[in-house]
Amino acid sequence: MAKYDVKSSDASEFINDAEILETIDYGRANSHNRKLIIDILNKAKKARGLNHREAFVLLSCEEDDLNEEIFNLARELKHKFYANRIVLFAPLYLSNYCVNGCSYCPFHGQNKTIPRRKLSQDEIREQVIALQDQGHKRLALEAGEDPIHNPIEYILESIHTIYNIKHKNGAIRRVNVNIAATTVENYRKLHEAEIGTYILFQETYNKKNYEDLHKFGPKANYAYHTEAMDRAFEGGIDDLGLGVLYGLDSYEYEFIGQLMHAEHLEAKNNVGPHTISVPRIQPADDIDPNDFDNSLSDEMFEKIVACIRIAAPYTGMIVSTRESQEMRERLLELGISQISGGSRTTVGGYGSEDDGNEDNAQFELSDHRSLDEVIDWLISMDHIPSFCTACYRKGRTGEVFMSIVKEHGIGNICQPNALTTLEEYAIDYASDKTRLDAERLIERELMSIPSEEVRRKTVENLRKIKEGQRDLYI
Repeated sequence: MAKYDVKSSDASEFINDAEILETIDYGRANSHNRKLIIDILNKAKKARGLNHREAFVLLSCEEDDLNEEIFNLARELKHKFYANRIVLFAPLYLSNYCVNGCSYCPFHGQNKTIPRRKLSQDEIREQVIALQDQGHKRLALEAGEDPIHNPIEYILESIHTIYNIKHKNGAIRRVNVNIAATTVENYRKLHEAEIGTYILFQETYNKKNYEDLHKFGPKANYAYHTEAMDRAFEGGIDDLGLGVLYGLDSYEYEFIGQLMHAEHLEAKNNVGPHTISVPRIQPADDIDPNDFDNSLSDEMFEKIVACIRIAAPYTGMIVSTRESQEMRERLLELGISQISGGSRTTVGGYGSEDDGNEDNAQFELSDHRSLDEVIDWLISMDHIPSFCTACYRKGRTGEVFMSIVKEHGIGNICQPNALTTLEEYAIDYASDKTRLDAERLIERELMSIPSEEVRRKTVENLRKIKEGQRDLYI
């Protein structure tokens, strides 16, 4: 039987089933252990994170007053590391051709009802211009796994196309990529193409359940998929994004597995995950969430976000338009630092007659608002909507980025850049109301920049943007 080894390159050792089951038993047994829970909270207040077992004790806590402390601490750590900045992005689906047999995804190879589509480079240009006209600067590319329709050459060509589209004042400044697990050589090619974050959802960390849910196709290989992040790092990609699909297995198993994976990346590469995503399964073309008996309540979902924020305070956390406006509002306070806006999960869903057509969607959206509506909503809650991509261009990635964040020093960089990108949006794309609200927010937030020199530089950049310059950052 495999033994737990956080630094191992073997998936069965760094995501160890026995360790997860022991941790579940330990957390449940200590759900009322006030002394232990208080000790863990005191450790967490030092803002250096927790291991998976400590974090699971907090998730298991059934003491009402201590649960309130857990939520309050998550709010404090969110503010300490990320303040009130919220990064915005949009998914861009290139192709829904797929050879895998994932039973929770309508793109699976045996689905004969979903219309199949792959964007040409000209169609990608149309989609990207539509996204630029919304105001987006950061995309997450999505594509099914199909070596014939979606080879790595197609992905690389698409990235090159996207980076070279300039329309009015629009430009996509960073392309993140969410494609199937691949080889070190292909990850190196993606790195050379200057992607931002490589994102790969594990879906479920339970090996037996994983194999039951993936009946055929390359993705059915649990070890190859789970070890992909190590290959990506070897290929030069040091910003990595983890995710599970809550609802496929017990939330307890997935929560622990997700944190074990984060610990593994940090222990092996000295770089934890750049982002952690927390999607819940949603209805789609031939997918009924009721077919999976691991549904997750809103209350426990909120607690999972809070406990991940406490356990990995340095990491960005993402919630998509799978979740409703109400749920996203609650999660923003507890740990979420990135959201999508004005999203489509269809191939060719932006700025055309297909806009809003869900016939080939990967999942149903719960938040259908436009990007402008999302931005004004964020402003109304005193969040700073940010389109910043400066760190990628300044070499602040991987270990460099993590070291800055862990010392709580990212604020003097991110807040000014968030304000300048919001100014760009306000001038180029915003509705009249959003523009006025954004200008008021920018004026107010300028005063909270702690460094006088940085504040002066930010004021100068804001002036230059009003005069017509773009893409200014610190």
